[in-house]
Amino acid sequence: MRRMIAGNWKMNMLADGAAQLAGALRRGAAGKGGVGLSCELLVCPPATVLAAVAHALLGSACRVGAQDCHAEASGAHTGDLSAPMLRDAGATHVILGHSERRANHGETDAVVQAKVHAATRAGLVPIVCVGETLAEREGGWAESVVAGQLAGSLPHGFEGLVAYEPVWAIGSGRTPTEADIAAMHAAIRHRVGPSIRILYGGSVKPENAAAILALPEVGGALVGGASLDAQSFLAIAAACPA
Repeated sequence: MRRMIAGNWKMNMLADGAAQLAGALRRGAAGKGGVGLSCELLVCPPATVLAAVAHALLGSACRVGAQDCHAEASGAHTGDLSAPMLRDAGATHVILGHSERRANHGETDAVVQAKVHAATRAGLVPIVCVGETLAEREGGWAESVVAGQLAGSLPHGFEGLVAYEPVWAIGSGRTPTEADIAAMHAAIRHRVGPSIRILYGGSVKPENAAAILALPEVGGALVGGASLDAQSFLAIAAACPA
């Protein structure tokens, strides 16, 4: 199973910057060695530039996803975007249940699961995020917290990806030990079965990518800050084992 390197641009990039970054990714992915040949590439820009980025990357080795969707396909939901709208704009994937959505918008596992159903109905591949806070890890509850999120967020017969993101490591420059990452990925594998790719997300950068991507059950990475720089993002992709 090929690894996936997914970039979450979060609330960053205006039109000009997004166009420049998409162009650099297109050129880099098609360059000598072709990182798109050894792994799958995905970028998830903000909704305001989603269609433009999808158009800029059309036919390239890099696909485009969204950062969230509503659970309903249409209706009176001012400010929200449905999964069919995102698919229409050029998205193939959608990130759901990111820790920032769970913390800042109060999204529960039940809400995430409803969004997974909506994404699947629209033909989008869901990337469901799970992960523990520092207090939960230090309290010894990390695996039980993640197990509960998986049980509540993934519907029966789930077909998509899971991203493990230790909440305390996102954007902090801190990462769990390789043993901690491997242990959590093994625990997730035990619960999701053999066919689901499990991405690691939590301050992934070129300097630590090779070691993380070589760990058992790590099927790729969900990259935050480093995905805003084409050279760094492509370096992470190039670090994937052949």
